[in-house]
Amino acid sequence: RRELIRRATPNPGHLALARLEGVVPALTVISQNVDDLHARAGSRNVVRLHGDIFGNRCSRDGRMSHLPPGSDEAPPKCLHCGALVRPDVVWFGEQLNQDVLQRACDACADADLFLSVGTSALVQPAASLPLLAKDFGAWLVEVNPAETTLTSVADTVLTGSAARILPVLVDRIASFIAPNVSD
Repeated sequence: RRELIRRATPNPGHLALARLEGVVPALTVISQNVDDLHARAGSRNVVRLHGDIFGNRCSRDGRMSHLPPGSDEAPPKCLHCGALVRPDVVWFGEQLNQDVLQRACDACADADLFLSVGTSALVQPAASLPLLAKDFGAWLVEVNPAETTLTSVADTVLTGSAARILPVLVDRIASFIAPNVSD
């Protein structure tokens, strides 16, 4: 899986969000994806709810584990205790890292605008984050090719793929904000 992700490239949606961060420095990208495509696109403030596929942690105590370069031991073992090492991702049925979830909730509470992009809006607790932002007064925009449970509560619904919609949306946001940046 790691090799497949390494070969993938950020799409125009990833690139648009990174560009938006240049206009809105307080932008936080909250992602359920375990890949690094947002970071490779240039986003700096990414909250990865479900972890990082390129990280490793001990299956016994959760300690981050750095495998020696060129290690081809399968399955790899923790250098500290010898337990098996696993990817630093949240598997189904596991709890999210509470610090990471808190960062996401804090970003929702501070948001003026919340873009819910390309999600089924079914996986909890991520599915509740757009509603949390809306409860705190954010304008909720859904960008999705299909209807979800958020569609009926979103303030604006943009139907289509992130790769098609986000570049246009970011252009419009940037043209609205950029003239007012010096104010």
